[in-house]
Amino acid sequence: MTKDQLPTRPLTRRRALLAGVAAVGAAGSAGLLATVTGNGDEPVRAAPAAGPQARPALKPSSYRLQPLTGNGPPRAAPRRTLVRRAPLLRVNGRGRTMVLTFDDGPDPRYTPYILDTLREYDVRAMFFVCGEMVVDNKDLLARMAEEGHIVGNHTWSHPLLTRLSHARIRKEMERTSDVVEESYGERPAWFRAPYGAWNRATFRLGAELGMEPLAWTVDTLDWTTPGTRTIVDRVEHGAAPGVVILSHDAGGDRSQSVRALRTYLPQLLDAGYHVTVPERRYG
Repeated sequence: MTKDQLPTRPLTRRRALLAGVAAVGAAGSAGLLATVTGNGDEPVRAAPAAGPQARPALKPSSYRLQPLTGNGPPRAAPRRTLVRRAPLLRVNGRGRTMVLTFDDGPDPRYTPYILDTLREYDVRAMFFVCGEMVVDNKDLLARMAEEGHIVGNHTWSHPLLTRLSHARIRKEMERTSDVVEESYGERPAWFRAPYGAWNRATFRLGAELGMEPLAWTVDTLDWTTPGTRTIVDRVEHGAAPGVVILSHDAGGDRSQSVRALRTYLPQLLDAGYHVTVPERRYG
């Protein structure tokens, strides 16, 4: 398959990365956990288009989020996960740490471009994948593993879990964890419910499969294809220590998401944000 060429952007000045990789803590800490609304992904097909012009770097945002705190064993030493009552929304705010997440992939039309941009700026992200998308794109999960990204479970077929039986929910989760392990090298330690639709069954079954529930702080609503500039603005306005950004790399035309990343990522780094992924399991 021939990929449409997206414009590249020269590497900006070397950024001052502040110390500390984020760790997320107990669900009850400071009352920061809450149920979130869905993202309503609708499949639309289109090819990538040319990218936008670069914009001035962001000014550093003020500290607006209270951090979650906690400890956990290394990812290589899994243990039984706490059954939570609400998804985690934010990461530890020490320093200026942010997390980028991408849902619904991998998609060979868009995911490689996102990975290219992340590699160019030496940034790690989280990809919440759907099992049915992984089957024909296992090479992309292998690349994610090689380049230090975290792969999470976004179910097999992206259903509304709150309308399914416990057995169906487990099958959606477990089948995806199996194919992720086969392609990525280990089972996912993170789970995100499609449409942001959580219930007690999703928390309990996710915990039984060794996964923590992660939602988001800032929704770019890129699935609505609002325009590259609008996506960039939403990230810029939501930027603050501890936030988790939601975007998509599949499920429709994600060329705007690809171009937006190439604009806002260097701006976040120039503003002093440490864009990374959690390195530890939470308990």
